[in-house]
Amino acid sequence: MSVVDLNCDMGESFGAYKMGTDEQILKYVTSANIACGFHAGDATTMRKTVKLALENDVAIGAHPGLQDLIGFGRRDMDISPQEAYDIVVYQIGAMYGFVKSEGAKMQHVKAHGSLYNMASVNKDLAEAIAEAVYKVDPELILFGLANGELLKAGERIGLRTGSEVFADRTYQEDGTLTSRRLPNAMIESEAESVQQVIRMVKEKKVLCQQNKDISILAETICIHGDGPNALAYAKKIKQELEQADITVQAIGKEK
Repeated sequence: MSVVDLNCDMGESFGAYKMGTDEQILKYVTSANIACGFHAGDATTMRKTVKLALENDVAIGAHPGLQDLIGFGRRDMDISPQEAYDIVVYQIGAMYGFVKSEGAKMQHVKAHGSLYNMASVNKDLAEAIAEAVYKVDPELILFGLANGELLKAGERIGLRTGSEVFADRTYQEDGTLTSRRLPNAMIESEAESVQQVIRMVKEKKVLCQQNKDISILAETICIHGDGPNALAYAKKIKQELEQADITVQAIGKEK
């Protein structure tokens, strides 16, 4: 039987506002990547989201991003490996405090947006992020794009890694995600998204935008919590995975 983790980016709002669909999505996912205040979120939202995740028995991860609230962390920034290391340690530390204060343990770290994408292809940035995670806690699992530099860096330094695929994104022939600036970057159809996910899990393949199959390892599947169909995606994908005889559970539970 195949096993896969279902993760979602969340806590990407602000304390004065409602949590949106996060509370509902937590009923269907197994891991939560919680924003740490740089690209989105704030202290109040972090606390609320951690508590909600624990109430739903969902594993918690830090979701560090670039310091770019206006661009939601999705604009490339020219940062050095040392700067990448510093901002990742800083944000993991903030999330660690909230998780620890609730008597819980953090499962993983997943970089956000442009930081994630840059580290997927830039070896120096990848190594800086992996080192930051390892030095804070070598037991943390580092999530990264399947076949990307971040996973390779994590493995080299001795971290457990989670090979991540995306339910709602399309791929390029080199294994990278299609840029959001390009047409067809997002998958809008539930049926198409589900079909892609199940194939990635069971066949370890995905059809890229160049109409070729590429090899891919799906250990954890991402759903974007800020998407307009995020709740529907989460509910449908979990249901279809289970119907396809695929066990959905937090990656840390496999230890």
